[in-house]
Amino acid sequence: MQPSGKLHLGNYFGALKNWVSLQDEFECYFFVADWHALSSLYEDPSRIKEYSFDLAVDWLSAGLDPDKSTIFIQSEIPEHAELHMILSMIVPVPWLERNPTYKEKRDEIKNVDINSYGFLGYPVLQTADIVLYKADYVPVGIDQAPHLEISREIVRRFHKLYKKKVFIEPEAKISDIPKLSGLDGRKMSKTYNNAIFLSDSEKEIGKKVKSMLTDPARARRDDPGKVLNRPATQQNMPVRLSCWYSESGRNGKHFSTTLAQRSKEFWETHVVTNRQAHLGVGHGNQHRLGSSVSSS
Repeated sequence: MQPSGKLHLGNYFGALKNWVSLQDEFECYFFVADWHALSSLYEDPSRIKEYSFDLAVDWLSAGLDPDKSTIFIQSEIPEHAELHMILSMIVPVPWLERNPTYKEKRDEIKNVDINSYGFLGYPVLQTADIVLYKADYVPVGIDQAPHLEISREIVRRFHKLYKKKVFIEPEAKISDIPKLSGLDGRKMSKTYNNAIFLSDSEKEIGKKVKSMLTDPARARRDDPGKVLNRPATQQNMPVRLSCWYSESGRNGKHFSTTLAQRSKEFWETHVVTNRQAHLGVGHGNQHRLGSSVSSS
């Protein structure tokens, strides 16, 4: 996961919640993808270090356990960059240009110039991130599935060119909620300014949820609703978010308070006394390549 700012509910339900449960089933490696963050923050990378620390604290607050999983920072392991360079030599450019996520973000993002190899070649670095740890499965959201398919193609091409099987062809583990709609009905994203953040206060969450348009056919209060005529992809998520906010024991105040308390407890018991041990792995761990689940 990239350290590009505050985490939102889409990150939690689409990734974090799934990661926490996987810890008890697989040997998991989770890393802060600070090199990936440069694809969009290259003009001002000064906050990546701060974002990386905040991201790791959010992970631990949500339930990731350093005693069950390996949690580290991507740039601490230079082999990620080395393998990425090798793989980039064999990947046809059209493979990267046809990626639907790349096309979508190129059209949507206007405040950052993303016409760079770093952004186009994101799936190549992601492939190195995965196959370096011999990962069998990768927990991803539905929007990352095309990236993973490119990774599988790269692995097959490598094996065909050099006539030797070196890497495992990873499979996707899609979360129960593969894609969460934001306040405007599009995918929840910081880029689209339509997110509910894990750090939002109860007041902020309530204001955002109440402003959501759950039926596009009903723009004004006195307009008749046409929920049944809406596309299936639009029918559930905004309503579910509204229900999530009002549900007893799962409202915004409970969630924010719980997250804040867990952050405080982790800080007091682990971070202050041994920050480096839990937020990064040094070169002494770089040869532990027997992972079952890997995620960026």
